[in-house]
Amino acid sequence: MDLIDRIARRDEAALKALYDLTARKLYGLSLRVVGSAERAEDVLQESYLQIWRNAGEYRAALSPPMAWLGLIVRSRSLDNLRRRAAERAHLTQDLDETLSDTLEGDAPNPMDTSLASQQAWALHQCLGQLENRQREVISLAYLRDLSHGELAERLALPLGTVKTWIRRGLDKLRDCMARFA
Repeated sequence: MDLIDRIARRDEAALKALYDLTARKLYGLSLRVVGSAERAEDVLQESYLQIWRNAGEYRAALSPPMAWLGLIVRSRSLDNLRRRAAERAHLTQDLDETLSDTLEGDAPNPMDTSLASQQAWALHQCLGQLENRQREVISLAYLRDLSHGELAERLALPLGTVKTWIRRGLDKLRDCMARFA
């Protein structure tokens, strides 16, 4: 494909033209794999960056252009799923340990222990109502004491996305916790 050859020569207009021709179809592929519009958008962005970097490696004799592009998007999508699964498993373990410590605390004052247990139970219930991505970023932010920038880097997400997820998640937590107060 002429566009891929031009991209290999760092022609930005060719990348835009390729994006305009293929993004819709490749977004649909990613969406089917990752199951989330936001994550599919992130995958698509990563994919076009990889296309920009690796266009010189494309060999028309080995595969048609759309097959090559689809393989890149599929690979990025599967990587995204694997990364999310590993992060969720780690976050769930940290959260369970923290909540377990809170619930099983041996504070000298039984009233304090009871109140802490009730608050921990309420927090656990409210965290369970959040979307996975919101729970992930909030857990990392507070359990690991990571800044928004550190979270974005660690999760390979845009900074604005991380900030939005935290803000929306905290709003939901606040509303939910108010019902238990």
